[in-house]
Amino acid sequence: MVTLIGIVAGEIWNLLEEKGDISIDALFEEMKARVGGQISRDLILMSLGWLCREGFIGLKERKRGGIEVFLRED
Repeated sequence: MVTLIGIVAGEIWNLLEEKGDISIDALFEEMKARVGGQISRDLILMSLGWLCREGFIGLKERKRGGIEVFLRED
């Protein structure tokens, strides 16, 4: 399972490099499109948590609701 979380985390990283900042809802849709819809919300959330804990991404609340994900540059 840890390996799979790492693989998905890499895909999320690539997506953020390509698209820039993105809402979590849009990220779920993009990730499903990339893997043919065969990915769970839980796996995406675990991968986001790992990336966040390691300091690779940041999360911020959006003014219009929801959460936005971005790559950290520091």
